[in-house]
Amino acid sequence: MHKLIIGTIAAAIGSAGWISAANADLSATRPVIAMLGGDLYVGTAVGHLSGAGTLAVHSQADPSITCSGEFTSSAKLGGAGQLQCSDGATATFQFKRIDVFRGHGGGTHSRGAMSFTYGLSVDQSLPYLAFPPGKKLSNQGPMLTLVDM
Repeated sequence: MHKLIIGTIAAAIGSAGWISAANADLSATRPVIAMLGGDLYVGTAVGHLSGAGTLAVHSQADPSITCSGEFTSSAKLGGAGQLQCSDGATATFQFKRIDVFRGHGGGTHSRGAMSFTYGLSVDQSLPYLAFPPGKKLSNQGPMLTLVDM
């Protein structure tokens, strides 16, 4: 009986360690739509259970221009982060969570304003994105584009 109790306790401790390790690695990847300095960028954000995450987007007009960065977030405070782009541009941003998987934000880009959404559909994103005058978002065809109104 004593061996059975010790075996059960050891299995429980081992399982608890496995569950903790698994929880530490939980993450969620969500689509990002962003306007950086008047240009459309798309990509993904990966958020981790800790509140830390990464962001990677590329220009729709010139896919060779990429931006990547990091952010931190919390349910109470929202989030903040920074981006570094392959063309030398930089951005700092803040965001508000709608829920743990979706949100919107804005900031400053070295070439102008920044607005973005994550985890939202194109239609859900429209109220949160600041487009250049006379432009709108089009999702006709295989990719999002910025077109004249």
